[in-house]
Amino acid sequence: MSTTPDPALFDRAAGAFYGLALGDALGMPTQVMSREDVVRVYGTLSGFEPAQPDNPVSAGMPAGSVTDDTDQAVIVARLIVEGGGHVDPLRFAEELLSWEREMKAKGSFDLLGPSTKAALDAVDRGADPKEAGKYGTTNGSAMRVAPVGIAYSYGPDDTEPFLDRVVESCQVTHDTNIGIAGAAAVAAAVSTGVAGGTLDDVFDAAIAASEAGARRGHWVAGASISARIASVRELVAGLDETAALDRVVALIGTSVASQESVPAAFAVLALTGGDPWRSTLLAANLGGDSDTIAAIAGAIAGSLHGLTALPADAVRTLREVNGLDLEPLTRQLLTYRTNR
Repeated sequence: MSTTPDPALFDRAAGAFYGLALGDALGMPTQVMSREDVVRVYGTLSGFEPAQPDNPVSAGMPAGSVTDDTDQAVIVARLIVEGGGHVDPLRFAEELLSWEREMKAKGSFDLLGPSTKAALDAVDRGADPKEAGKYGTTNGSAMRVAPVGIAYSYGPDDTEPFLDRVVESCQVTHDTNIGIAGAAAVAAAVSTGVAGGTLDDVFDAAIAASEAGARRGHWVAGASISARIASVRELVAGLDETAALDRVVALIGTSVASQESVPAAFAVLALTGGDPWRSTLLAANLGGDSDTIAAIAGAIAGSLHGLTALPADAVRTLREVNGLDLEPLTRQLLTYRTNR
């Protein structure tokens, strides 16, 4: 397999991976805060900040730290490579449980989300990994799926094979119509951006892939993620940033529910025209599950504009604070895309 992808393709793919980390780190200190508390504490968040000591999830984390969003995306990427292009559900479960044990050993409060935790506890008790995720509807599958979008092409002729790869990354924890729909939207958006698509192309891909993804997995009642993504551009049109963020909080929501956080990420992309820095900053200012919303927005915006469009000092901080070196994994992921 070739290890020297086209430079522009590689730049967009690396932009997606580092964009995810950028949003994750910007949103780290504001996660689980209300929008009102974000404004009270930070005014307008304008860059990396350390977590407040009373934050129940990220207390003690220094400025520029990434969270489970980036960690789990790296696990997905590594498993795609180690699995010859496939994510093995049992291996994935083992890796996630091992990751949480390491976090607990370090005294971290940044642990597995509710759907992932419930599914992996079931696997730990002997449940079939292919059945454990049948109740998972939160955004854990969407936050970590960007490597699938880097590794595989999405298009009208690729929809079902592409969804097969998305489902592999969802199955053990989020094997529901909602979990898969959210992940499919993000993966297709990233894949379209990596391929050189526009922001409009990204929205079209996300809407179509999410609608198709909602036909996979175990059915759980919930709003259509596809329809919500389709509505966000009109929702924020003509508003200034502050008013738009308030409307996103009020009418979309910023919780860990996929039907809220995934469309919220697309709303900030619509608001900024897909600018990576502005998108991630605005998402971080939302509060709620802001690290995940910003990570999703950053992955998509990064895929559109590339690593070279991310602020160099911010990328340097991500590398230094977290020891991130995502280029080798990105190159390995692209071998599956360029050798289909």
